[in-house]
Amino acid sequence: MEASSSEHHKRLEYCTTRLKYRQGRELKAVKVYTVASESRHLLIFGVPRINLQANLKAKLQGFGKVQSCISITSEMTSKMELEAFTDVFAVKFERLEVARRAKKMLDAQQFYGGTLHISYAPERESVEELREKMQHRRNEVAFRILKNQKDQPQVPKKCREDT
Repeated sequence: MEASSSEHHKRLEYCTTRLKYRQGRELKAVKVYTVASESRHLLIFGVPRINLQANLKAKLQGFGKVQSCISITSEMTSKMELEAFTDVFAVKFERLEVARRAKKMLDAQQFYGGTLHISYAPERESVEELREKMQHRRNEVAFRILKNQKDQPQVPKKCREDT
């Protein structure tokens, strides 16, 4: 079970079969995230092992409030094969939107000579955090539905009777 629980943290190959008009300027690995798989918790792989925790935390704080940033290299070594001379950090952000933006902006970027790989870590969430995330999503969807209904052009009553 432990081997499969860390499968979603492995870097995917870049998609090269996408149609030319669908291809962006950069190659990307295609992966779909559900509400449950996104998280305020991120795992950051590929950080060079030269005591960069403070530097990493400072870089992440540029996106928003970081609640914690801890090294979990020894924990992850037993679960999966890691690059030599790199550390793995578990980061928890205050808000999901901040984690989303940090992941998007920093994944596959250079950091002190190493290439970062960032993945969501929903397995580090508590049950209460999962409940909050689901409730937040329900509220977002309800808000968007309400907003879309207000943005719909109102058809005059006379036109409705004619049809």
